[in-house]
Amino acid sequence: MVKAIVLTGYGVNCDEETAFAFKKAGAEASVVHVNDLIASPSMLKDFQIMAFPGGFSYGDDTGSGNALANKIRNKLWDPLMDFVADEKLMVGICNGFQVLANLGLLPGFGGKYGSREIALAHNNSARYECRWVSLKNFSKKCVFTKDIDEIRMPVAHGEGKFTASPEVMKQLAENDQIVLRYSKDGENANGEFPFNPNGALDDIAAVCSSNGRILGMMPHPERNIFFTQQDDWTLQKELLKRAGKELPEESAGLKIFKNAVSFFR
Repeated sequence: MVKAIVLTGYGVNCDEETAFAFKKAGAEASVVHVNDLIASPSMLKDFQIMAFPGGFSYGDDTGSGNALANKIRNKLWDPLMDFVADEKLMVGICNGFQVLANLGLLPGFGGKYGSREIALAHNNSARYECRWVSLKNFSKKCVFTKDIDEIRMPVAHGEGKFTASPEVMKQLAENDQIVLRYSKDGENANGEFPFNPNGALDDIAAVCSSNGRILGMMPHPERNIFFTQQDDWTLQKELLKRAGKELPEESAGLKIFKNAVSFFR
C-alpha cells in the first residue's frame, strides 16, 4: 500500500481534505502534526509521499509559509533531505507551496536544495482571491501532472504571485520545471485578471523540482475531486443528460493524486 503523510499544525487547515483526496486515489494517508514528526522523524521512512497542505500556518504573520518553513528547517532538515534523496514524492499546495519555496526545496536546480530562489508575493489586487481558474500543463517531467493537458481548480490565497529573478525564470523554462500556467480560452492568460488571479510572472501557477518529483502549486486540486465540486457542474450535468451520458463521480483534480499513487505501483 502506498502511504502518504500529510503535515498539519499551527493554522494548516486543508489537511483532512488533502488526506481524503489521497485516500480516494488509493493511498493510505495519515495526518501528522509537525511536532509529532519532530519528535519521531524516523516515521518518514514509512511513507512514499509527503504533502504540505494549504492554510495559514502561523497566521502568515511573518510572511506566508515562512514561520513553518523555519521550524522545519531547524528541526527536520536532515530527515527531509533523506526523504528527498530516497526519490520519493513531495507536494506543496497553496501555503504548502510557500513553505517549499521558503525552504528552498523548489526549484532545486541540479538537485541542490536549501537556497531560496523563488517567492510567492502579495496578489496584485492587494486582497485575498478565491475563485476558479483554468490551467494548462506545460511539463513533461512532473510526476503529478502526467497525462493532464488542461484542468480547472480553485485558488484561495492572498500571497500567490509567483516571482523570481530573470535568471531563475530562464532556468525554469529551459529545465521544463514550469508545470502549470494560468490560461484563458486555452491560451496563456498573459497576466490578465481574473484569469491570472494574482499577477504571477509568466502566468506561473505551479513549478516542480529538476527531477519532477517535488511539486509546488497555488491552486487546490483537493477541492476538485468530485464532479459536483466543479463551479459549472450544474451546466455540465444538463449537457451530459441531454447527450444521454452518465454523470461522472470524479473530477479532474483527483488525477493529481492518482498520478502520485500510480508512480509507486
